[in-house]
Amino acid sequence: MSATDRDKLEIEYSPSSCVDDIMIYIQQYIDQSQTVIEQAVSENSVLRDLKYANSDSAGKDEVLDLFLPTHQSAKSKKLHVYIHGGYWQELTKEESAFAARAFQQAGHYFAVINYCLAPKASLTEIVEQNRRALAWLVSHADELGFDADEVYLSGSSAGAHLCLMMLQTDWQGYLANNHLSNSDLANSPVTFAPEKPFIKGICAVSGIYDIAPLLHTTINDPLQLTEQEVEANSPLRHATQHRCPVIIAFGDNETSEFKRQSLAMKAQLEEQGFDITFSEITGRNHFDVILDLGAEGTWLFEEVLKQMG
Repeated sequence: MSATDRDKLEIEYSPSSCVDDIMIYIQQYIDQSQTVIEQAVSENSVLRDLKYANSDSAGKDEVLDLFLPTHQSAKSKKLHVYIHGGYWQELTKEESAFAARAFQQAGHYFAVINYCLAPKASLTEIVEQNRRALAWLVSHADELGFDADEVYLSGSSAGAHLCLMMLQTDWQGYLANNHLSNSDLANSPVTFAPEKPFIKGICAVSGIYDIAPLLHTTINDPLQLTEQEVEANSPLRHATQHRCPVIIAFGDNETSEFKRQSLAMKAQLEEQGFDITFSEITGRNHFDVILDLGAEGTWLFEEVLKQMG
């Protein structure tokens, strides 16, 4: 690959190339999340730093926050899980709770997953951590208060990638063979039936679904991806078995490669018979488009609520 081609890839896979100052949006994540967390803590409507790590792992990064519904209008107890972006190497759950309040007020549970970041963890390990988090949530659904078979996922950028990886997971095999036998569940009754698909909807925003181009960019410096990891962890390279409605969206101010990847994922899922809702959202970039998830009246928030029924 020529230096010119590498330079083009570097720009195309750098979402910040479309904005003047990325920190404006990161500060919005921080400020809005802090407000939501402080309010939930004050009204005792959040369970903080729940450990989903296996008992035999270090796992201090493997924690999640669960926000409880503040409005009980619906009989169903559905859970929405948010997976943050940051190219698998930035951000934490502390900057990723901005949408929780809107879902609490809509009568839903809302979880924010924290995971270990590269270079401390490989992409394969990060995918596995998110699987553990979902497995822990559904395995403890009864005691936490939501329905184990009514789980919805959303994610931004790398988080959207992780959402599709979760959808492509063989959960029957994973829950039966890997998680439910772990000692951390020994004293906790598990009532979830692993043969029943529990992911009922996905909202993937500004995602990357074939990670091969990253091999030729500086984004790979902390990731140190192998060819095997690229193949195993690229959703576009695999069929998606678990059928559920999928929302795919991105901002109109994004690079052509991020748009192309989302459109390719949309086309592949449509070919497989998925019900796809799609939008290129006007006036949004790679970083602020996901803030619509926590804003009542926006297309993104309203479509996710519609998906959750």
